[in-house]
Amino acid sequence: MNEDYLFVNKTGAIATIFLNRPKKRNAFNLAMWIRLSQLLEQLEADDETRVVVIRGVDETAFAAGADISEFLENRSSAEKAKAYNDPAMESVDRLHRFPKPTIAMIHQTCIGGGLDIALSCDFRFSADNGMFAITPAKLGIVYNLTSTKRLVDLVGPSRAKEMLYTASTLDVSEAYRIGLVDRIYSTEELERETYTFAEKLSEGSQVSMRGTKRMVQAVLDGRIEEDAQLAELVLQSFDSADHREGVQAFLEKRKPRFR
Repeated sequence: MNEDYLFVNKTGAIATIFLNRPKKRNAFNLAMWIRLSQLLEQLEADDETRVVVIRGVDETAFAAGADISEFLENRSSAEKAKAYNDPAMESVDRLHRFPKPTIAMIHQTCIGGGLDIALSCDFRFSADNGMFAITPAKLGIVYNLTSTKRLVDLVGPSRAKEMLYTASTLDVSEAYRIGLVDRIYSTEELERETYTFAEKLSEGSQVSMRGTKRMVQAVLDGRIEEDAQLAELVLQSFDSADHREGVQAFLEKRKPRFR
């Protein structure tokens, strides 16, 4: 069933969204995009979850993007494409705007919509066999603005154009060199290092991290001055329990215990 293609496993404050369609290299159909949005909504409301990791269910792939075998049925016209694209883009945007830290843990294939998912996470950790591409030029379609912006924000306009014009596949070393990937590990190390980092994030001040995420996004959105809402976000942090605990821990020379 489509519901089984994505599922969540929680360990402490870390929730993992597993992409579970390995026979299709975790290629997404429409129901999977909708399901991803539902899971993110649930995890956003879950106070116990502080960090989200997205990964394939095994080491065969992260995600090969949209299931192209379904295109003749559900994207064969502008009208059908809109019915497909709108929920897919809504799902990816929900991930991009997700208030808690997110990490894409990548084995092998990370292509098209799969790379869009990875680009929407805060961090991209890849095994040394990672392969990356965005392939609209092979399909005769135009990549949407928000996804293109995420790519340009990371690699710059020239590199983004090269990737989109040529639809060429980058190995993990090239992806790291241009800023598409944050860290590279061996296949054996990737899971351990990803969850070690996730655990570190889960122990930090959520007030600080979520506020920082909003500030960075404001910069990426072109904001150069704080409006009243962002200024209030800064001031409210001084009224938080996290701030009181941080100061007290500093004075007592101990590690803070953020609740």
